[in-house]
Amino acid sequence: MTRAGAPIIVVGGGVAGLATALALAPRPVRLLCRANQGSDTASALAQGGIAAAVDRADSSDAHALDTLVAGARHNDAAMVRWLCRQAPAAIGWLEAQGVGFDRDAAGRLQLGREGGHRASRIVHAGGDASGAAITRGLRRRAQHAWHIQWRSDVDVQALRLRGGTVDGVRVLDSRGRRHDMDARAVVLATGGIGALFARTSNPAGANGSGLALAMAAGARLRDIEFVQFHPTALDIAGGHCLPLITEALRGAGARLQDGPGRPLMAGLHPLEDLAPRDVVARRVAQAQRTDGGAWLDARDLDSDWERCFPTVLAACLAHGIDPRRQRIPVTAAAHFHMGGVAVDADGRSSVAGLYAVGEVACNGVHGANRLASNSLLEGVLCGRRVGESLARLPRSTVPAGAHHWVGRGAELPPAESAALRDLLWQAAGPERDAAGLKSALQTCAAWRKDGWQAQLAHCLLTAALQRDRSLGAHYRTDAT
Repeated sequence: MTRAGAPIIVVGGGVAGLATALALAPRPVRLLCRANQGSDTASALAQGGIAAAVDRADSSDAHALDTLVAGARHNDAAMVRWLCRQAPAAIGWLEAQGVGFDRDAAGRLQLGREGGHRASRIVHAGGDASGAAITRGLRRRAQHAWHIQWRSDVDVQALRLRGGTVDGVRVLDSRGRRHDMDARAVVLATGGIGALFARTSNPAGANGSGLALAMAAGARLRDIEFVQFHPTALDIAGGHCLPLITEALRGAGARLQDGPGRPLMAGLHPLEDLAPRDVVARRVAQAQRTDGGAWLDARDLDSDWERCFPTVLAACLAHGIDPRRQRIPVTAAAHFHMGGVAVDADGRSSVAGLYAVGEVACNGVHGANRLASNSLLEGVLCGRRVGESLARLPRSTVPAGAHHWVGRGAELPPAESAALRDLLWQAAGPERDAAGLKSALQTCAAWRKDGWQAQLAHCLLTAALQRDRSLGAHYRTDAT
């Protein structure tokens, strides 16, 4: 038996997975995703665009500095410099794939500004529907790429290890049938963990399933305690997966207020409403507890809502709020995981044959707090880099031998899943302390045998307790 002719298997149909699969040409690729053609990905929901220093007054060095400052300088500086220098080329590559970015009447890219950026450098496509536009463009390319075989409605449940090397996956299809697939290598591009929290801007599928697979295979993890909370999701009572209220609204002049209408961020940070997300998210959480809630006032914006903010407008109207005439109730929500599977610059994990890219991976580029609109950028650039690296893999022959399967294990029952989400939100949300983390760990330990979600949560809580100083999005109220 050999793996010489086996395809590279990419798990995940978001921007990172699509970019990886496209860059693998001419190597055969099998692209696997749970929902129909990746429609449940965080990439498709992303409202922010792509950060790139394309204006003459801007520079990649300035972009890199903003990335390092936002990340509390916990970043891998070399990766940050590489990402920011390659950003303008990423815009050009996406345009070549058929993505149409928003331009003014003179044909110049329209540049927005978001939190943590000292310059306007956010490139959008379709206003606040950038993620959908970029995903749609890459999906069309992938569907017509001869080297990619797309398989939807399958869930990867286990990895096959032979001699310490990952060389296959086990999937369950929508009809409950099990399939085993050979692989030359496996790339996890499964997204983040936001759906493990009671309030999130992520889709329900962003529940850490890929991270749990990597853990089961023995892959090293990195910075798993760093979770970014977006300060402005639509505050819907009892909601779990909440509509995002894009940061670009604040970049266009919308302002955060407390219940009585007082400015929420005045005097708290030099950038006020456009401070890094961790700062704003904590203030929003505090206002919800003590100041009658948090609100975004966008009523005075001189913007064409249907063109610039169609996603936000539709979400608000669907919940009985007209943001052109009413303040928008907002809440902090789990948004992005800076930690994940520890990988090098080419996506290699500590387990041979296992790679990771995008939000499930941690290559150090985001540090302790991701800079706004660097996530789609990372997905595109790192996806292409991982794909190009894997395309150069020798078509080596691996002798037959004993193998074994490692999988996530059982799912938590629904009641315990809901309780776990509340537990993580209370103990490991925008503000954390030792007492809350210790109590949550005790509760979580009792659930570990019941489902893999509790095992992953236990790992996150342990890391958060061990880091007893505040850093970036990890904020300890009891830090000395």
